[in-house]
Amino acid sequence: MKKETNIFPTLLRTLQRKTMAVNGKRPHRLVPGMTLYKHDATKILKYTAILIFLFSTHAEAKECVILLHGLARTKRSLSELQAALTDAGYHTVNNGYPSTKHKIEKLAKDAIPGALALCPSGTKIHFVTHSMGGILVRRYLSTKKIANLGRVVMLAPPNKGSQVVDNLKDFPGFSLMNGPAGRQLGTEKRSVPNSLGPAEFELGIIAGTRSINLILSMMLPNPDDGKVSVENTKLEGMSDHITLPVTHPFMMKNKDVIKQVIHFLKNGVFEHKGSKNP
Repeated sequence: MKKETNIFPTLLRTLQRKTMAVNGKRPHRLVPGMTLYKHDATKILKYTAILIFLFSTHAEAKECVILLHGLARTKRSLSELQAALTDAGYHTVNNGYPSTKHKIEKLAKDAIPGALALCPSGTKIHFVTHSMGGILVRRYLSTKKIANLGRVVMLAPPNKGSQVVDNLKDFPGFSLMNGPAGRQLGTEKRSVPNSLGPAEFELGIIAGTRSINLILSMMLPNPDDGKVSVENTKLEGMSDHITLPVTHPFMMKNKDVIKQVIHFLKNGVFEHKGSKNP
């Protein structure tokens, strides 16, 4: 776990710089070792209150959210979602992993333990995943237990595989772009998603209903997000499911999606008002 840095000496130096006078007024020694001016007392109190509040909020975070990006993506794809989760008071871990280099089994084995190690000791562990990231979590939890596991939110997970993979996995260039893990995401009974069993943890799933790739959508049952059908995002044992008018590659940046992620992490259900759930 990354060692926390004591920021208070830095805060004191910052406050000193901001309150040093240049107009020759007589100073008051309000804090040993610091020369401050009485007319700046109000500013000092404001700066101190704000900075200590921010430090305390970070230090007292008791829940950790591990983010896992999708196939052929990077951790940057989840940066906006990570920032929102941090603002909501969660300790976040957003590590990249070589999604196109190995099979799902190895990716899960390598990526998740390292992320768990970065969560503060004793904190509740949540997961927020996009696309194949959700399959990595299912794979890991099929063989390991996390004692302090909280909730899991999956964005557009191919929990029953994708017909896009069925149709394209043998085409030249597919394996080069998507790697061995991509070939494991088909809809056949022996595919990795279909062999992992039901969810035995609190799981919320958000599916998209818009597509920016009409060619791929022709391979999918409607509604779909251009990569995965709404039906194939569902998983036996899930706690809640919601659909939103978002696309597969960009849904994690959508404000409504981010709001629903945080709502599920806090409450164990989505906010269904005005939503459409087939």
